[in-house]
Amino acid sequence: MSAEAADREAATSSRPCTPPQTSWFEFLLEEALLEQHLQKPSPDPPPVQLIVQFLEQASKPSVNEQNQVQPPPDNKRNRILKLLALKVAAHLKWDLDVLEKSLSVPVLNMLLNELLCISKVPPGTKHVDVDLSSLPPTTAMAILLYNRWAIRTIVQSSFPVKQVKPGPPQLNVMNQMQQEKELTENILKVLKEQAADSILVLEGALKLNKDLYVHTIRTLDLLAMEPGMVNGETESSTAGLKISAEEIQCQVCYDLGAIYFQQGSTNPAVHENAKEKFFKTKELIAKNGSSSLHFTIDEERLAGYCQACGVLTSSSDDASQQATPYSQIHSCMKSGNYQDLVNIFLEDNLALSLPVQFRQSVLRELFQKAQQGDDALDEVCFKVCVCNTVCDVLQGQTIDIQFCQLFLKPSKEKIDFLLEVCSRSINLENASEALKRKMAAFLKNLCLGLEDLQLVFMISSHELFIKLLKDDERKLLIDQMRKRSPRINLCTKPVTSFYDIPASASVNIGQLEHQLILSVDPWRIRQILIELHGMTSERQFWTISNKWEVPNVYGNVILGIKDNLTRDLVYILMAKGLHCCVIKDFVHAKQLFAACLELVTEFSPKLRQVMLNEMLLLDIYTHEAGAGVSGERPPSDLISRVRGYLEMRVPDIPLRQVIAEECVAFLLNWCENEYLTMQVPLPLVQTNPYVKLGQLLAATCKELPGPKESRRTAKDLWEVVVQICSVSNQHKRGNDGRVSLIKHRESTLGIMYRSELLSFIKKLREPLVLTTILSLFVKLHNVREDIVNDIAAEHISIWPSSIPNLQSVDFEAVAVTVKELVSYALTINANNHFWLIIQADIYFATNQYSAALHYYLQAGAVCSDFFNKMVPPDVYTDQVIKRMIKCCSLLNCHTQVAILCQFLREVDYKTAFKALQEQNSHDAMDSYYEYIWDVTILEYLTYLHHKRGETDKRQIAIKAIGQTELNASNPEEVLQLAAQRRKKKFLQAMAKLYF
Repeated sequence: MSAEAADREAATSSRPCTPPQTSWFEFLLEEALLEQHLQKPSPDPPPVQLIVQFLEQASKPSVNEQNQVQPPPDNKRNRILKLLALKVAAHLKWDLDVLEKSLSVPVLNMLLNELLCISKVPPGTKHVDVDLSSLPPTTAMAILLYNRWAIRTIVQSSFPVKQVKPGPPQLNVMNQMQQEKELTENILKVLKEQAADSILVLEGALKLNKDLYVHTIRTLDLLAMEPGMVNGETESSTAGLKISAEEIQCQVCYDLGAIYFQQGSTNPAVHENAKEKFFKTKELIAKNGSSSLHFTIDEERLAGYCQACGVLTSSSDDASQQATPYSQIHSCMKSGNYQDLVNIFLEDNLALSLPVQFRQSVLRELFQKAQQGDDALDEVCFKVCVCNTVCDVLQGQTIDIQFCQLFLKPSKEKIDFLLEVCSRSINLENASEALKRKMAAFLKNLCLGLEDLQLVFMISSHELFIKLLKDDERKLLIDQMRKRSPRINLCTKPVTSFYDIPASASVNIGQLEHQLILSVDPWRIRQILIELHGMTSERQFWTISNKWEVPNVYGNVILGIKDNLTRDLVYILMAKGLHCCVIKDFVHAKQLFAACLELVTEFSPKLRQVMLNEMLLLDIYTHEAGAGVSGERPPSDLISRVRGYLEMRVPDIPLRQVIAEECVAFLLNWCENEYLTMQVPLPLVQTNPYVKLGQLLAATCKELPGPKESRRTAKDLWEVVVQICSVSNQHKRGNDGRVSLIKHRESTLGIMYRSELLSFIKKLREPLVLTTILSLFVKLHNVREDIVNDIAAEHISIWPSSIPNLQSVDFEAVAVTVKELVSYALTINANNHFWLIIQADIYFATNQYSAALHYYLQAGAVCSDFFNKMVPPDVYTDQVIKRMIKCCSLLNCHTQVAILCQFLREVDYKTAFKALQEQNSHDAMDSYYEYIWDVTILEYLTYLHHKRGETDKRQIAIKAIGQTELNASNPEEVLQLAAQRRKKKFLQAMAKLYF
């Protein structure tokens, strides 16, 4: 053995042995291993990594014998893995700060959904419709935790994110990152849509004055056991980790304040809500102490929020807030009182209470206003910049480049102000020697940088300069100035633009990139890119902002452009145009797309067609958001272009699916049914699923109402939708030999996925089309075998009454779809009584009786001028009235039940009498007697109260029965008028109660 080999072996043998990392599957094999692992001082892998591993393995898709990718099976292994992930989170005490810092949005979303599932929150239930006070403590806490995370994630997503510098391109890694990015965006989109509901849930939680409990490892073990093994402990027990009501209120107030503050950027009035929540949080922390909190709150950030809210909501009578420098500066900027603004900065140079970043942000805002044409602000910019520079000097910071720019042309007035700022920024009697040295060095360097000796003399003869520099230092400075060689006078150089600032190339590139990100002017973007490419050829400037996103189908073509400048320009113009479309800035989007079209026309027919397609989509958006809102038909040219796009057969042109969706939705919304049913080419119907769906919808709507022979198209549409909502069933034999049935959601049996169908429907606005598709889904919901309460809808008779393979339909997904479609339809027209009846039926079917009554009454109100006219009999059918009766009965409003029994075509005396016998009624009881017009019911009430000895109530019933208009000898018209008047008053009273 050589000497070197011996040394290596000795070094290796002396190195301490690192214990092997515990693998995720070991926790499956040994039940107690997880708790032992988590109790270690530094467990490897750490807890958050374990959560990722467990959920990643539990959600890993499988491959069947035909090499088809299948969704993850719901088997015992995967359920245990999910439970292990929940246990690790419970070990971390469900601290969102820790979880959000280490877990991605998709992983944390999956984790919290599993928590909701194990906490017995019904899937598909809107949290805003659930009464938290009636739930077990752990269930309420799970809902609270999910909705807190939802609004925290929305707030976090609004913050700018520094783009990660890309490493060497690796296809698998890039695809994985892109998938995670798209998944995160989809989750964020859903969270933002449900933000209002999450806020209502948390606002409701503030009214809970009781302690809650969060799951621990022990309670999760109890839930995982068989019911017989739990030894009497239930989810509503206090076996979990107790969270006091004060701690819950503190956290919820803080999170609500953050979301309100974020919404204040578009709705300033919401800042008042944010202020209220933040100051309430501050009070609770002061009362209970931050150390007692189970969850942590960043008190420095809270103080910043409170200060910002104080500024944004300050008023003239708010003396405490107006006294702060922040609110004073905000008031000066708002009113244009710039002299006071400069004085505040001068005074703060001595107090040093304003952060450097805040000072710089105010200066940037002033610069932006000056660049917009307000010349009077140039002097203000200089003065604020001088104040900031002197402040930086005293704090040991470097001098900002903006000061150098503004001081390129010094003058007597500028020197005077600079000396005034220096004098007022330092108290020579109390200042330290270090502070005096910094100020002296600044003035000395200022003198050395000036060419005009008169200006130098102004500084050197100033009282502050004489006090700070000793005699020998002043003499040395004068000698240096005499001996220095002649230099170019910078004052003779004209300052033509911002780019003449003497700065390093990297500073200039950064400033240009900043302008490139902000600009939406195509000509300016082009000029900036030319300058940037002139400075460096190594950068890919289309990557500088993570907000610039171009669909993959386009990105591959654009990134194939060989010329770097052209590639950057085309990519950025398209990305900015698409972003403007998203934020509905259609004017700038059109300018950017037109510039991009002009550019690509010169060299790429493929990209030219791409831009024409995008401009068509932009024109559709523009019309739908503008003239289309008021019902004005689109110009014939636009309709022709939409048809031309659908019929386009140009090979190798990258196409976005959303354009085809929008085109078909556009034709349906403007009743172009003739084209869709008769003129659309057959190959297009066979190749484009959206065109096929649009044709079937148009044909069905066109034939409504029609004879049975015309229901063939309705049957075709029914079969297409049933296929989309069907799932593939597979049988799998387990280890124990039993055969289990596996359902795979979102299968490809239909022409598109259910989520794609739902997305397409939410682009429709035409009432008949929406009614038709809603009617179809309601019928599909009703055909399931275990349905208890049918939902009513228009035109429901045109659909088939049965399905051959009933087990293949995913009825849970159908139920969720019906709810989403009704909610969407009511955003289009909240006064459509048939849609309101469907919404009411859904609430009735899910046992939400108060909400059901609300919508039943609203349906009657909108079609009867708030019950001043008679409600049409096709709205308040006997079925609707019976459901209203059942709602009132289950809400213990028994007098209301008896009155509603009169509304039926044949009065239901049996139900009415049984309801009146109930003594524990939660309604106004005898106050409702004036709304009863049926003499038989009034006679029964008189008898009932006499039997019970209730004299006062008996007199009220006798008074009601004694009214002359209820005399049986009256003409039928008089009796009908009396009944109608009582119906009107009763329904109006009910509406006031349930609206």
